[in-house]
Parts: sequence; C-alpha cells; structure tokens
Amino acid sequence: MKFVRRRRDPVEVNLTPLIDVVFLLLIFFMVSTTFETRQALELTLPESETGAVLDRAPLTLVVTAEGGYRLGERSLAAEALGTALAERAEQAREHGLVVEADARAAHADVVRALDRAGALGISRVRIATAALSSTQAESP
Repeated sequence: MKFVRRRRDPVEVNLTPLIDVVFLLLIFFMVSTTFETRQALELTLPESETGAVLDRAPLTLVVTAEGGYRLGERSLAAEALGTALAERAEQAREHGLVVEADARAAHADVVRALDRAGALGISRVRIATAALSSTQAESP
C-alpha cells in the first residue's frame, strides 16, 4: 500500500517581533538612565545632620583639597576666581551659589571663595554636605 506524503513547508523564525522588543527595551533604558553631570572629580564632603535638598539649579563652585577651584566646567586658579564669579554673578544672585568644598580643603580657600561671592553681592550661599551615616550618628 502506498501512502501519500504531505509536503511540509520549511520552518521559518520570524525575527520582526523580537527586533521590535529589543528596540523598545533599548528606548526604555535610554530614557530611564540618569547621567552624572560631574566630571571625575572626587570630593569628600563634610557631613551634616540638618542638611536640605535644593529644588532649583544653583551655580556650583567646587573647592578641591589642593586649593583649586571649579566653577561649572571650568577649572580655576585662586587668582581667576573673582573674574569667573563676576561673569556668572547674575545667575548666582538669582538661583544661589552652592560651595562644594572638599573636607580636606584649607579653610582659607573656602573663605576666599565666600569673600569673592560676598563682594559681588551674592547673598544666597550654601555649603554642600553629605548625609550623616547611621554609624556616625549614634556615636557621641
């Protein structure tokens, strides 16, 4: 007895839905990723128990442990600090100035930055701190 064999169509994998899902995942991760705006500048901020989070985007002045300054993306020497602050003084008066001083920075370098800001009429100045860790909060 002779049986009739049916011809089978070759099996194909449709990659279109897989590609669509991969693109959707790529778009999701691109949109939900946050980027750090700071360059590779390592600071150790002093800690505070009563710090507050700012809701506006103030001008940020960084004082490094070596005594250098960074205003926005510009690295500055102590002599150029006054002119650089004068260029951005209007923004600092409107939104405030945040001084991010390294915990190892010399007190004189921080005072120099605060003095230049005061001379330009920048009155809303804040010092950035790190949140106090729980192990240090318990010790007297």
